[in-house]
Amino acid sequence: MAPRVLVLALLFLATAASIVHAQVGGLRVGFYSRSCPRAESIVRSTVESHFKSNPVVAPKLLRMHFHDCFVQGCDGSILIDGQNTEKTAVPNLSIGPAYAVVDDVKAQLEAACPGVVSCTDIVALAARDSVVLTRGFGWAVPTGRRDGRVSSASDANNLPSPFESIDSHKKKFSDLGLNAQDLVTLVGGHTIGTVSCPLITGRLYNFNNTNGASDPAINPSFLPQLKALCPQNGDATKRIDIDNGSGNSFDTSFFSNLRNGRGVIGTDQDLWTDASTRPLVQRYLGLRGFLGLNFNVEFGRSMVKMGNIGVKTGVNGEIRKVCTAFN
Repeated sequence: MAPRVLVLALLFLATAASIVHAQVGGLRVGFYSRSCPRAESIVRSTVESHFKSNPVVAPKLLRMHFHDCFVQGCDGSILIDGQNTEKTAVPNLSIGPAYAVVDDVKAQLEAACPGVVSCTDIVALAARDSVVLTRGFGWAVPTGRRDGRVSSASDANNLPSPFESIDSHKKKFSDLGLNAQDLVTLVGGHTIGTVSCPLITGRLYNFNNTNGASDPAINPSFLPQLKALCPQNGDATKRIDIDNGSGNSFDTSFFSNLRNGRGVIGTDQDLWTDASTRPLVQRYLGLRGFLGLNFNVEFGRSMVKMGNIGVKTGVNGEIRKVCTAFN
């Protein structure tokens, strides 16, 4: 074989091998460009439709992706119905209306491209679209995930809890290949969404079991406002904005609130008080002496990184016919 022909043949084989690897061994942007060209537009338009009638679905879809990836990896295990599935775990109960959005998207995709788009990829794409709908930046979402075949409520114990220390959070992120910047960035997603009052009343009325004392990290001028929003013996079902004053916009006000002692969740406020994470918060705020970071850009990067946790591709997993049940 002539040298030129041999080189071309080798290049062809290398290209073919890379394509196979992209399709079978990993994720890639535009995975459905041929098999289901309208996949991402169907997800986007359906999420937008639900958002227009109920804006609360945006932060819940974002939280769904986070909670899915932190348990068994990003495999759609959070979507399965059953008595003891992840969906029934306490941290996932508040996701509520977001499940219906995913089910609606899946039904439309099955009508357009039967058996092609995974429920897991729907969750990842919907999370991105939710950020855009709340005035954040979008990012290119690598797709090609397949759905898992295991879902257990007990596995949700691995989710970071608002009652844990910042060190515990750092370890849980590190165990999944996420660093301190990913932690600060992804928790910054709390710029949209709400929290139930029972999750914060401890730091308002009995911080560290101190018989009525409040968390000293709370700005004294903010404490009365928080107590008015969440009375000690008030409605246990009440929810308040996590990003006080800007709970519906994806922006950096969340970090400004941490700097000013106005973090609503204790572990969020810890991002400012902890020596290893505070400089990252300062970088997102562009404070003097710190090299600035663009929160929207870095959020997209960390979401892509998180979206690679424990993914199933190729012959692993399945493409569910409906998102609520294994095939």
